[in-house]
Amino acid sequence: MKKFIVSFKESGLRLDKALSVLNPALSRSYIASILKEGKILVNNKREKASYKVKENDEIILEDIPISKSDIKKEDIPLDIVYEDDDILIINKPQGMVVHPANVYSSGTLVNALLYREDKLSTINGVVRPGIVHRLDKDTSGLLCVAKNDNAHQFLSRQLQNRTMSREYIALVRGVIKENSGTIEMPIGRDPKNRQKMAALKEGKPAITNFVVLKRYQEHTLVKCQLVSGRTHQIRVHLSTIGYPIEGDSLYVGKGYDKLYKKGQLLTAYKLKLIHPSTKKEMVFEIDIPQYFNEVLKTLE
Repeated sequence: MKKFIVSFKESGLRLDKALSVLNPALSRSYIASILKEGKILVNNKREKASYKVKENDEIILEDIPISKSDIKKEDIPLDIVYEDDDILIINKPQGMVVHPANVYSSGTLVNALLYREDKLSTINGVVRPGIVHRLDKDTSGLLCVAKNDNAHQFLSRQLQNRTMSREYIALVRGVIKENSGTIEMPIGRDPKNRQKMAALKEGKPAITNFVVLKRYQEHTLVKCQLVSGRTHQIRVHLSTIGYPIEGDSLYVGKGYDKLYKKGQLLTAYKLKLIHPSTKKEMVFEIDIPQYFNEVLKTLE
């Protein structure tokens, strides 16, 4: 379910047009389909596409259930770091969405998993089989997939009690003077831009630890460790303290020359967890991707 509040800027627009303004990621065809399904409420009432929205109207988009048959099995190559009967550790490439959503129905990690695997956990439903945690589309790196419900529950508890460790490497704009630090800021949906998250007092608690690895003339290479795990957490935290991740157009903003134009330079390079069956600690680590290293070479 998605919720929007109409501002003065959208007031007077048709409902379908207002939705495309409030959330540019929604295609016209998708908006038309959910209107047809009666899955849009305005102030808790069903409205037609022609309805003229008013300031402070509350628009709710109800989820359209997707059945397993709706998700295509696609033969997409995956970089498997580790696999056994309980878990898969995957090195997700930059540009791949983790699971199907309103805008992305194919080419996702889930499409690839369904082609490759006969058994995946069912706890997160048919749209997110096996998915224990996610990475943003343009964040690369290690991601854990559960093959059965027992493994999923065990791994989820580790996320909740913070015994699963996830470490990232990021290149940020600006030179950080401190050698290390902790960013503790609650995070919630940005009321001015529904595509973004923001540091908000009323948001959910979020903590990120960081260590400086290397300083360049106008950039800093940092290692970040998630204590909590919120949507866009590292991107929001670093941007809020004045060091946005290079290439991240969503949180850097317009009017600057990017060193890299295909997304944020952020990779999940290290993952530590307790195995669901053996109960032994496992640590997985990958190298910085080639595209990331090529940018770093230009800064030397």
